[in-house]
Amino acid sequence: MKYIIIISSIFIALSCKSPLNEKKEIQEESKQQFTFATWANAGKEFKKEVWEERFESYNGIGITEVLIGGDPDLISQIVPLANEKNIKVHVWMWTLNRPNDTICNKHPEWYAVNKLGQNSLEKRAYVNYYQWLSPFHPEAQEYVKSNVRKIAKIKGIASIHLDYVRYPDVILGADLQPKYDLVQNHEMPEYDYGYHPIARQGYKEIFDVDPIDFKHPELSTEWRQYRLNAITKLVNELVDIAHENDQKMTAAVFPFPEMSRQMVRQAWNDWNLDAAYPMLYHNFYRQNIEWIGFATKQGVSDVDFPIFAGLYTGAFKNPNEFEKAIRLTKEMGAKGISIFTANNLNDNQKEVLIKLKKEFEIE
Repeated sequence: MKYIIIISSIFIALSCKSPLNEKKEIQEESKQQFTFATWANAGKEFKKEVWEERFESYNGIGITEVLIGGDPDLISQIVPLANEKNIKVHVWMWTLNRPNDTICNKHPEWYAVNKLGQNSLEKRAYVNYYQWLSPFHPEAQEYVKSNVRKIAKIKGIASIHLDYVRYPDVILGADLQPKYDLVQNHEMPEYDYGYHPIARQGYKEIFDVDPIDFKHPELSTEWRQYRLNAITKLVNELVDIAHENDQKMTAAVFPFPEMSRQMVRQAWNDWNLDAAYPMLYHNFYRQNIEWIGFATKQGVSDVDFPIFAGLYTGAFKNPNEFEKAIRLTKEMGAKGISIFTANNLNDNQKEVLIKLKKEFEIE
C-alpha cells in the first residue's frame, strides 16, 4: 500500500499541469523579446562622437543589437560605447571571401577553383571583390581560424558573426542576372566552384572518379554533398573555437537551407550555430512580401537555433510593406530582424520601427 501511495502521488504531480499553467507558459513565451538589429561598418578610424550619436539614434527606433564589420581593434573601441547604451555588438567577419587580403594574395594556391580550372584570385566571378578561399586548403582553413581567434579576444561582444561562408554563387538571384548580362537557367562551369586540386583528389580517393570529368555535375548528389560537407566541417570547427573562448557564433546565410544548397552550396541547417541571420532580400529573387514569411518559416522549421530575419531596406516600396514583412517574420517564428542597413532607413520606415518597438515592448 505504501508503494501504491507513493506511485500515485508521483502520477498526480506529473499530471497536474493544468490548462491554466500551459496557457501561462505560452503567454510568457510569446512575450519573449523580439529583437531589432542592423548590420554596420566600423569605418577606417574610430570616432567616438559618431558612434555615440549613432547608438542614441538606434535606441530611439528600437535597435538593440548591431553587427559591425571591420578592423577588430576599431571594433574593440566601439563595443564599450554600445554596451553603455545597452546595445549588443556582434563582430561581423568576411569568412571565405577575402577581397584584397594582403596575406591571402601571397598564396594563390589557397583560392577556390571553378570547373574550368580558373582560380578565384586570378579570374573573379561577377565582381572584382569576389576573391574566394577554398574550404579544402588546410592553410586557408587555418588562416580563417586565426581570424576567428583574433575576434574571440574582444571582450563584451555578443557573438562572432560569419558572412560569405560558402562558395561563389553558382546561380544568382533572378533580379541580379541581367546586371551581368546572364541567363543562368543551368549551372555554368565558370561559376561552379569547389574544384580545388585537393578537393578533386579527395573525391577521387572515395569514388574513384575525378569530378572535373562530370559532364553534368549538377546531377551528382555525391559531388554536391562532398562540397557542402567541406563548408560545414569548417564552420563547425570555427564554432568550436568560439565556444572554447566563451564566445557565441552566428552567421549571415542565404534565405533557407534548400535554396542555399542550390545557389551557393551552403547547408546551414547542418551547422552548430547559436543563431542564424538568413538574408531574406526578396527583391533579389523577384519575390513578393509573402515569400519573406515562407522563407522564415522554412528556416525556423529546419534548425534548432534562433532565426533573425535579414531585411533589405531598399526593397520595400512603402512603409506598409516594411511593416508587413516584420510582422510576417515574427508570426513565422523568427526571434527578430536584422536590417541592411539602419543607416539607410527613410523617415517612414523609422516610424514603422518606433510603432512596433512600442507594440512589441522592445526596451
